[in-house]
Amino acid sequence: MSNETNSTPPLVDRIGDGLSRVATAMRTEAWTAADAIGLNPTQLQILTFLVARGSTGMRVKQIAAYLGVSQPTTTDSINALLRKGLVEKRADPSDARALSVAATEQGEDALRQAGRLASATEDAIAGLSRLEQQDLLTHLVKIIRNLQTSGAIPEQRMCVNCRYFRPNAHDDPQTPHHCAFVDAAFGPAQLRIDCGEYEGAAKDAQDAAWHIFNRTSAGA
Repeated sequence: MSNETNSTPPLVDRIGDGLSRVATAMRTEAWTAADAIGLNPTQLQILTFLVARGSTGMRVKQIAAYLGVSQPTTTDSINALLRKGLVEKRADPSDARALSVAATEQGEDALRQAGRLASATEDAIAGLSRLEQQDLLTHLVKIIRNLQTSGAIPEQRMCVNCRYFRPNAHDDPQTPHHCAFVDAAFGPAQLRIDCGEYEGAAKDAQDAAWHIFNRTSAGA
């Protein structure tokens, strides 16, 4: 029997309220970090994304899909970054007729400067135990994947969506998963929300991997 009273909001609502409060703190910190290097949060988000992608860069369409915003909005932000010298256009290695956008050394330096700012959110997460952080990451992966499946957000470059992901391929509970890209075992604490080496798996392969991962991580 539940101990909750009729005046207590449902558990799902309380979790949502909690996530909303965390998101508010993160948005405030994003404005502060972006302002410190003369950007707005969207421009900082694009720069962060491109630095993580490395020298090959990404096409505007891909960046827009990652942000979940229109291509014109993305183009405006990229043009601002181009004017500041933080990104540049390069030939796309996969298509000589196309251009990709990549971060410059100046852009990498600016991102490092923004990253040196104190983050209350990071401090709060760091205050959790290692196991609590690992469990939180696992739950976030599940929430993000459910949002993706429902169409609320585009496909994310997470381990659980990747063609190289082999869930629970090893007996060691500390490193049960396997990444076929680097041919190495890894554990729940190394799960990635966004990976530069990501290649999306076919839907049936994603679903099969997710079934194995979700079944064995249900107690996380």
